[in-house]
Amino acid sequence: MRSFKVDYDRTSIPAVYDRGRDHGPEVLELWMTVIESHVDGGSISTILDLGCGTGRFSEGLASRFSARVVGVDPSEKMLDQARRKRQGNRIYYQRGTAEAIPLMDGAVDMIFMSMSFHHFHDPQRAARECRRVLRADGSVVVRTGTREQIPSYPYVPFFPSTRSMLEDLLQNHSRLCATFETVGFRCVESRIVTQTIAPSWSAYADKLSAGGDSVLARLSEDELARGLEAIRRYGDGPGRRPVVEPIDVLFFRLRESAASQAVAPVGGRHDR
Repeated sequence: MRSFKVDYDRTSIPAVYDRGRDHGPEVLELWMTVIESHVDGGSISTILDLGCGTGRFSEGLASRFSARVVGVDPSEKMLDQARRKRQGNRIYYQRGTAEAIPLMDGAVDMIFMSMSFHHFHDPQRAARECRRVLRADGSVVVRTGTREQIPSYPYVPFFPSTRSMLEDLLQNHSRLCATFETVGFRCVESRIVTQTIAPSWSAYADKLSAGGDSVLARLSEDELARGLEAIRRYGDGPGRRPVVEPIDVLFFRLRESAASQAVAPVGGRHDR
């Protein structure tokens, strides 16, 4: 599969990311409820927000689960934005990659990934690292895009070249599951969550024009401008509803045989 990996530190995206990708408290509440309904919140004391970016979900996770959250991301620019927003003392941000998570063995009760899996350079190695740092009875929650949902993403009809870009970038559902299953996980639940990302199509165009989407950042200025204008014209039509998009969420737990081999936190590998 051909793909591109974004080095956010070489772009201006971190400074505008939240303007384009933060969908407000209602969407955050939606996702906290989805997560809480599938994990045992009472047993969660430490959460890894892997590929945390600007920390859009870190505060919500810390608050909902009364947990310590460690946000890990390879982009120092993204982490700078996250640190500026941090409230309280339960959230820690550290530079690192999914392929070499800077935590001890068995250090966390839950791993959360939001729209970061497709940026990993070696997904198989990242899955192995998740197994290493997760406690035996922990959960992995993957919030992501998949190839199957590409036709339903609201901007794709307005920017035709993004379809092939997304096909190169995203895995299909079965391959994503297999990536984790081959290292000892099992997928215990998967579903599609539909979230409202803008109250109107003109507001959606404004969010996209902020420049926070790494796929749209690859378009020429002319193609981007044409697509944004088309979205605004579309939004002028009668009876338009708020803009929604489907997001895949998958929940993984270690298989019993793998869990029995998991390394206990005491005596595990130290921070790297």
